[in-house]
Amino acid sequence: DERSGDKGRSDTMIVLTVNPNDKSIKMLSIPRDTRTEIIGTGTEDKINHAYAFGNEEMSMATVENFLDIPLDYYIKVNMEGFKDIVDAVGGITVNSSLAFNQGGHKFAEGANNLDGDAALAYVQMRKQDPNGDFGRQDRQRQIIQGVIKKGISVNSLTNFDDIFGALGKNVRTNMTFAEMKDIQKNYRDAAGNIEQMTISGNGQTISNIWYLIVSSDEQQRVQNELKAHLELK
Repeated sequence: DERSGDKGRSDTMIVLTVNPNDKSIKMLSIPRDTRTEIIGTGTEDKINHAYAFGNEEMSMATVENFLDIPLDYYIKVNMEGFKDIVDAVGGITVNSSLAFNQGGHKFAEGANNLDGDAALAYVQMRKQDPNGDFGRQDRQRQIIQGVIKKGISVNSLTNFDDIFGALGKNVRTNMTFAEMKDIQKNYRDAAGNIEQMTISGNGQTISNIWYLIVSSDEQQRVQNELKAHLELK
């Protein structure tokens, strides 16, 4: 979430783990208000503030500490990049759990075909959703899942110029082009088996600031599930 003169905060944080042995992907949303230690500052704050303090590197270190797993790669996408990537793969299809209007777009309950503009409106809606921010997180994961499914198809290889045009303008990553091609080639079978994960917690106001407090048991549950998926001991 970038604004002129302000590099913003990482309001959407999603961790993907891929297991090529059982051909599966797990996709975890981390609520932006989660209170945790910000690695490098020695303080506790909302997890999305790590980016404001120290860019992708501090965000990555903070999430690694919170989940107790190694993170090999990151991809930072702003809103324009988000739209461009959806358009570059030729649009995607999502299944909405409810009908709503947002940003001049109408979304039906059930299947919706989205271009980049519609996809951005789809993930921005929160107030009409009875599940609030958790509903929005679900829609964000749906969009990424749709892009992954399109991105592993052979036909999408012809769109690489468009995709990398979008990446170059609005995306920053520590992946090389060779690593991207390797993942697209060797991990494509996992794209058909994507499981969505969430973290639950309780709201608490500390020093007049609202946080999501994740219990140690819930944090451990999520850590154990991700470690098992990554086959870590």
